[in-house]
Amino acid sequence: MLLLPLSRRLEGRGLTRGLSATICLLVFILSVSGIIALLVWQITDLAKDFSQLEQKVGQATDQLKAFVNAKLGIPQAEQEKIIKQQQQSGQGAASKIVSGFMAMLVDIILVLVYTFLFIYFRSHLRTFIMKLTPSSEHDRANKVINDSTQVAHKYLTGMFMMIVLLWFLYGIGFLIAGVPNAIFFAVLCGILEIVPFVGNLTGSGITFIMALSQGGSSVAIGVVITYAFVQFLQTYIIEPLVVGGEVNINPLFTILVLILGEELWGIPGMILAIPLLGITKIVFDNVEALKPYGFLIGEEKKKKHDGLMGKVKSWFNKSAAKKKRLS
Repeated sequence: MLLLPLSRRLEGRGLTRGLSATICLLVFILSVSGIIALLVWQITDLAKDFSQLEQKVGQATDQLKAFVNAKLGIPQAEQEKIIKQQQQSGQGAASKIVSGFMAMLVDIILVLVYTFLFIYFRSHLRTFIMKLTPSSEHDRANKVINDSTQVAHKYLTGMFMMIVLLWFLYGIGFLIAGVPNAIFFAVLCGILEIVPFVGNLTGSGITFIMALSQGGSSVAIGVVITYAFVQFLQTYIIEPLVVGGEVNINPLFTILVLILGEELWGIPGMILAIPLLGITKIVFDNVEALKPYGFLIGEEKKKKHDGLMGKVKSWFNKSAAKKKRLS
C-alpha cells in the first residue's frame, strides 16, 4: 500500500504493471539500503570510541562486583566463575546467529516477491472480493476497499514523513547537546519511532546511556531536554499535521492491538497493528451487524478545528485548497 501510488503513477505514464512493480521494489530497496549505509557509516565512527566505552564498562563492572560482594557476600572469584559458566553455555550463540541471519535473508526475499505479486495481481484480488459480494452490495464493497487502502496508505506515508522530520529534529538537538555520533543516534531514534509508544523510549534510552558514559551528565541532560522538546513537537504539531487522524482508534485498543501484534509477529506485528486495526474498523463501520464493535474500538468524534491545532490545521487546509484552485 505504501508503494501503490508510485506504481499507479508509473502505469499512468505508459509503463506496464510488471515493470512498474519492479521499479517500486528497486526504489524501496535503494531507500532501505541508503538508511543502512548511513547507519554503518556512523557505526564505523562509533567503533572508534569503543575502547573508551569498554574501559568505562569495565570500571562499572568492577564497582558492581564490589557491591555484590559487600551486600550479598558473594566473593568476586565466585562471581567470575558464574560469568564464565554463562559464557560457556552461550558458545552455541554464533551458530544461532548465522542460522537466524540466513532465515531472515530468506524472509526478506519472500517479502519482496509477495510485494511484487500483490501489486501485479491487485486487480485480480479486487475482482475476487467483488465476486464474493452480492451485486447489490458492490458499491459498499468498493467503498470498503478504497477506504481501507486510503487509511493504510495515509498512515504509513505520514509515519514515514514524520520519521524524516524526527531525524532532523533529533539530529539538531543531539548536535547542540554535544552527543558523540549524534547523526547515528538521531537516525536510530527516528527509525524506532515506527513502533508506537515503545520505540521512542528505547531509542532515547540508548542515546541517554551512551551520552552518560561518553559525554558525562551535562550531555545526558541535553539528551533528556531534546527528547522532551521533540516529543512535545511530535505530539502537538507534527503528528496531527503529518500523520493526521486517519486511524481514529481508542487508546485502550491501540495498546491492546500492539500487544497482540507483538505476540503474533514480533516487531513487524507492532508496526502493522494500528493500520490493520484501522482497516478492521472500516469493515465494522460498513457492516450493520458489526457497527457497535466499530464504535467500541474507535474514538468519539470531537469538534473540528478545536483549539490551537484546529486553527493550524484549518489554515493548512485553506492554503492547500487555494493552491489547488490556482493550479
